Amino acid sequence: MKRADRIRFICDKLDELFPDPPIPLDYSDPYTLLVAVVLSAQCTDARVNLVTKELYKKAKTPKAMVKLGVEKITEIIKPCGLSATKGKNIFNLSKILVEKYDGEVPRTFEELEALPGVGHKTASVMMIHAFKVPAFPVDTHIHRLAKRWGLSDGSSVEQTEKDLKKIFPKEDWERKHLQIILFGRTYCKALGHKPENCPICGKL
Repeated sequence: MKRADRIRFICDKLDELFPDPPIPLDYSDPYTLLVAVVLSAQCTDARVNLVTKELYKKAKTPKAMVKLGVEKITEIIKPCGLSATKGKNIFNLSKILVEKYDGEVPRTFEELEALPGVGHKTASVMMIHAFKVPAFPVDTHIHRLAKRWGLSDGSSVEQTEKDLKKIFPKEDWERKHLQIILFGRTYCKALGHKPENCPICGKL
């Protein structure tokens, strides 16, 4: 299959299977999304949603989170794993938002990536989902599938992001990012993957 045909097939299949992909994390504003994404590192979205449900009962704003304190935050988020590090990061980034940004989440990559616990992927998620600024967050699912589908060489997450941005139109980045994640979780897993049973890999 020619590259252009392969890309068209992949897009058509993703649109068929996930025509309106939901954002898997529960949130109500940029701050609650930011905290959820920080918690999602090496943790399932389903577990993050359970934990944030409890956490946001006690603190839904940076000011309230700072008041809650590191120990209490860490205790609540323990089921997400890496709770000591994540607890400190959530407390410290909340403190910075209160002191430097009047409790608001900044809207640039540079400012976001300067916050504790916020890397490029998290900043990309914030830019596209919270602020609707074009970005293409690459997680482990997207990185894996881009290589399997021959869309990138898999040499690095940074390279995968560059390659996918060239392939997909900017206005499709948010939808494609979500569709590929959902496809990876549902049909194209890292372990025990059988290409012949995969709706995309089996046809390429």
